[in-house]
Amino acid sequence: MKFIDEYRNPARARALLDRIRQVARHDWTIMEICGGQTHSILRNGIDQLLPPNVQLVHGPGCPVCVTPLETIDRALAIAARPDTILTSFGDMLRVPGSGKDLFMARSEGADVRIVFSPLDALQIARDNPDKEVVFLAVGFETTAPVNAMAVYQAAREGLGNFSELVSQVMVPPAMRAILSSPDNRVQGFLAAGHVCAIMGYEEYEPVAAEFGVPIVPAGFEPVDLLDAILKTVELLEADRSGVVNAYGRVVSREGNPEARRVMQEVFEIADRPWRGIGVIPASGLVLCEAYARFDAEKRFDVGHIAPRESPLCQSGEVLQGHLKPSDCPAFGKECTPQTPLGATMVSSEGACAAYYRYVELLMR
Repeated sequence: MKFIDEYRNPARARALLDRIRQVARHDWTIMEICGGQTHSILRNGIDQLLPPNVQLVHGPGCPVCVTPLETIDRALAIAARPDTILTSFGDMLRVPGSGKDLFMARSEGADVRIVFSPLDALQIARDNPDKEVVFLAVGFETTAPVNAMAVYQAAREGLGNFSELVSQVMVPPAMRAILSSPDNRVQGFLAAGHVCAIMGYEEYEPVAAEFGVPIVPAGFEPVDLLDAILKTVELLEADRSGVVNAYGRVVSREGNPEARRVMQEVFEIADRPWRGIGVIPASGLVLCEAYARFDAEKRFDVGHIAPRESPLCQSGEVLQGHLKPSDCPAFGKECTPQTPLGATMVSSEGACAAYYRYVELLMR
């Protein structure tokens, strides 16, 4: 297939659904690790069309959702400085901190600007040499290369007024944490296609071997997702683990070598807290010693900030696949897109936002 409408073809989708119903003889729980896949699944009603013995649960694959609360509070503290311009992708501005979000900070006079790339933030630093320009660098391996490239370029140019507040996380350690949990019920994964486009799928092979689970890199269109679900169910029914690539038009085993090279040049692996989950060992990227002068957390001395999470928010349970968003007592009541308690209700990739948009409104 060559064109996008072919990946939305109803006849092809029905054929895949029929095959899943034929193959699935046992009860299986599969986690899609990517928030973009979650929204596509709910938007297209895939979760409702699958046989009842194949259940999908939603994982921590939304970069906005897992950005720790303390990172938002640190960004707010930096933005409050009169000599600073804080730059960020737009989806981070409504993520609640302990007391407010970055939109509220901007309404109070903070210079908070939306950019479409960290390279835009670099240009702002060039244009404002008398200001400290900070980019809120969040995300999975998908955004890490361009965030690394911005720091690399700043070093080449000698831009002393540019820095990044880094909250980069990686998918395989999160999979390990989920599979290691005594409450785990996930038996197979749909891996995030865009992450795999950067990193390849070879890094999932040790996870699949260690825990005896199938991992299938998947795309985002209905046919992509149904094909990946079918491949996962086939492996489960055959009692086989391993990695099978269902997104071959984008993903290769080795990924993007140049993107990986610049990441390794600028970042190093470290423990990282995930919002609602806690610290996952060796799951994050931080600026290595050679580029530490571009670390906004150190430059502005905001590492000591202690966050205050809402006691009503159960987004951590949602992100680990323990709860469906609609199972949270605050869902659709105290927590809505207009009054979010957690990032999963704010982000365009958040599971709670997806349920509110595609499930909750249909039930009203």
